[in-house]
Amino acid sequence: MLKKFLFLFSIVIISGLSGIIAEKYLFPRLASSDFFSRYKFFQKSVENVTVINKTEQVYIKEDSSVRKISDSVASSVVGIIPISSQLDEKTISFKKGTGVIVTSDGIIMTFASAVGLDTLDIDKAKEKITKKYKVVIAGNNVYEAEFLGMDSWSNLVFFKINASNLPAISFGNSADYKPGEKIIMLGESFSQEEKCFSSGLLSGINPTYNISEKSLAVAEKLEGVFEVDFPKSENFLGAPAVDYSGQTLGILGETEKNRKKEFFLIPSQKVKLVIDKVIAKKMEENPQLGIYYISLSKDYAISNELKNENGALIFSPSGQQGLAILEGTPAQKAGLKLGDIIVKVGETIIDLQNNLSGILYQYRKGDQVEFTVLRNDAEMKIMVIL
Repeated sequence: MLKKFLFLFSIVIISGLSGIIAEKYLFPRLASSDFFSRYKFFQKSVENVTVINKTEQVYIKEDSSVRKISDSVASSVVGIIPISSQLDEKTISFKKGTGVIVTSDGIIMTFASAVGLDTLDIDKAKEKITKKYKVVIAGNNVYEAEFLGMDSWSNLVFFKINASNLPAISFGNSADYKPGEKIIMLGESFSQEEKCFSSGLLSGINPTYNISEKSLAVAEKLEGVFEVDFPKSENFLGAPAVDYSGQTLGILGETEKNRKKEFFLIPSQKVKLVIDKVIAKKMEENPQLGIYYISLSKDYAISNELKNENGALIFSPSGQQGLAILEGTPAQKAGLKLGDIIVKVGETIIDLQNNLSGILYQYRKGDQVEFTVLRNDAEMKIMVIL
């Protein structure tokens, strides 16, 4: 009899607990689903009941450690040191420049002003080099560096060290990058053991920025740069800017306009064009045209009521032919005039993605090229010997 009572009592207790669990937990959860919420039975079960769904916050930690991201690049970044035979003013103001390894057999690249070569006459650069340079690579290995030359278009400078199996820097495709992307600068410091780092943003793409010191564009200087917002940019001249996967998107350079220094990134695709010329030993074959111009855009065309939105407008603020087209240059000899709009070089149409400067850089001094020009709205062909 006692066993029967205990058995019945257990059933009552278990049933009661099951009912409480079902009413308080199971039915409200079922009623919150799309399928069961259609039935009144379940709707009544959740009256005056608040269902709190368990939520889980997942934090994705961005690998923002500048050092970790840059590890794959650091071994390709080098220090370039000018060597003086005696103590002088230049030695006292010594500054180690930053460069990068661009070939495994020892070609080193930097920006001209990073090693004090920005004021040299390009055509006589080798003769004017009186300093010797040494390059410090990863592991504090020091090499004497041979000066190969300076590319007049980009102001990039090249050296050669006697070494092999070096870790050449890896370049991304600069056309793939957009403003707002996080990037890192990686440069040399006075400590041989450490690199210096800085993080920032790719703040803009300026397709009409010409790196000459002039207010107008010149065909002999690179046009089209990345704009960046790094603090103390002067400490990173010649240094690579890398993305968060360790790919290099540009090299930091500078110019002076209106007595003010301006910093920019030379996009990787343009850098690779220069490196190809250096490897092919064609760095001294850059063409010359001899004009000042404005790269046309839709906004400029609207503002100045021009019919054409693309091309290179030969221009001088004073309106004088002699100030827009330099005397004795290929442009003058070919008969180009102030106000002409160059719309094609060969078969290549000039626009913001393919500017005049970049198109001409792919030619060599002495090449004969057909220009398509708009003069007083009439199209004409002009042969130019660069």
